Amino acid sequence: MALSYGLSAQEDQNRSHFIKNGSFTILPVRVHFSFINLEKIKIDTPKLFKKYGGYNTLGGILFDSFTNPILVSNTSQEDNLLNNYNFAKPLFPNIQHIPLINEITYVVPFPSTNTQNPRNIDLNQVDYYYFQPLNMWNTLHQNAFPDPLTDFNNENDTQTTNTTYQQTQAGASINQDAPESEINLGKTFKEKDNIKYLQPYEGDIIYEGRWGHSIRFGSTVPNQNPWSNIGENGDPILIIRNGQAPSTTEPWIPTIEEINKDLGSIYFGSTQQLPLEAASTTYSSYQTSSTTPIAPNQYSGSQIIITSGRLVFNSSEDHLLLSSNSSINLNAVNSINLDTDNVIIQSKNLYLGNKDADEPLLLGNQTVDLLDTLIEALKSFLSICETVVGTPPGIPLAPLNVMAVKINVSLEQIQAQLKDITSKTNFTS
Repeated sequence: MALSYGLSAQEDQNRSHFIKNGSFTILPVRVHFSFINLEKIKIDTPKLFKKYGGYNTLGGILFDSFTNPILVSNTSQEDNLLNNYNFAKPLFPNIQHIPLINEITYVVPFPSTNTQNPRNIDLNQVDYYYFQPLNMWNTLHQNAFPDPLTDFNNENDTQTTNTTYQQTQAGASINQDAPESEINLGKTFKEKDNIKYLQPYEGDIIYEGRWGHSIRFGSTVPNQNPWSNIGENGDPILIIRNGQAPSTTEPWIPTIEEINKDLGSIYFGSTQQLPLEAASTTYSSYQTSSTTPIAPNQYSGSQIIITSGRLVFNSSEDHLLLSSNSSINLNAVNSINLDTDNVIIQSKNLYLGNKDADEPLLLGNQTVDLLDTLIEALKSFLSICETVVGTPPGIPLAPLNVMAVKINVSLEQIQAQLKDITSKTNFTS
């Protein structure tokens, strides 16, 4: 919605403060409302939702001038928001960095979509666009700076508020020993007192969220951090971290990524040796030391490490493929479990129990066939034995003699085949 439509008298006055002689001036503003939960806004403040374009307001803010703040009357929140503030939408379409309530950002009037209104083509129509919040207190968690005319006038709260912000200005969002801040930061934002900046190194590009997550485009910096003990100065490394490690130092002291303590991280290394303490490093299944994998905290070279309290790899539609030029090692403290309808292992040699297993497995079908032949021969022999009668006593039992000869021949044949029913490639211990 172009700002030239539907403005109240107060809004029109505000607008003139920002736009002078058609110039596109960047100006600092204070945030008073953000359009985040649109469904709730639609229910709680329907007029506000409708006025600025419904679902097109996503990510937008309502603001007033930092240097000329508005002293609002004691009317309803919706009326205050409707009548006293200006609307701005994010400047960049692909990045959302929505400021908190009372944070300072900067806006610029740029061309509006209504410049192409066929009923009134006016190339001077503008909308407001905002950049990211100002780093007022040099903290990544929150940089709110309430209006001193409205927030510091309460004599009972002046000391607490000013004390908190003096400590904030020293480098911490809120000192742990200071009284809790009563600054309005929004409806759901919960301020924390232990979110630290990452320690930067020369050449780094770092992106950080408000809650201890970060992306570092860094490099090897000899003897400066845990990943720079090996490699050349300037070798690239990319670290994605979610949730910083617990710390006992003051919140304004910068931290670094800790691969064994951060809640979850991905490291893309090039030449570095990363000090990962793997949960299990038993490699006794390898037959020679030359084929045994190097322990994770000893390897240096191009690698990707993913570590967290739990890892889930899920393929919802197609295959999950693991491929290696050397070996695939499954290493667990307790067990490795396979739950599936079929397990197919195609291998030249298969060893069960340990790498030195030398007891060959039997071929199932051939073993059954040989045992079945033996059983049938014995059954025939026993059947004859059940009916044969010797008369007169002492005369050889001719049928029994014949059958004995046949059984002996069969047993010799079975015995000769025993050497062929053992597996030549699959062994157990």
